[in-house]
Amino acid sequence: MAKKIAIGGDHAGFEYKAKLIIKLESQGYEVKDFGPFSDASVDYPDYVHPLSSAIEAGEYELGIVICGSGNGVAITANKHQGIRAALCWNEELALLCRQHNNANVLALPARFISYELAEKLAEIFLTTEFEGGRHQNRVNKIACS
Repeated sequence: MAKKIAIGGDHAGFEYKAKLIIKLESQGYEVKDFGPFSDASVDYPDYVHPLSSAIEAGEYELGIVICGSGNGVAITANKHQGIRAALCWNEELALLCRQHNNANVLALPARFISYELAEKLAEIFLTTEFEGGRHQNRVNKIACS
């Protein structure tokens, strides 16, 4: 069964998000778009908080959030105890955030990477498994509660 993916961000990430949804759905992923639904200026927390809550509730397995720098969406997502959002701008980071940190949200900086790289990072993130083992104890210590 295909993974259920939540995706969202802000106006700066809108174009990448729209293209990425088409790509992921063509690969068989079930994708829920949390918005925004145009490139008009918006406040990313309005979209990232509902996305993060849905992942915490188990409605979606993984998430992708996209804004200009990737920082705002990552910071917002990481306010949720059940979220481990990783800001990635190269392939090794996308790989390691899944293998070592069991990240469940990928944050992408649309103004600093090409769309082609964003697509590649999403592919790596969505297909890489957590290694567990020695990393599990560290991941268990991330949440504050």
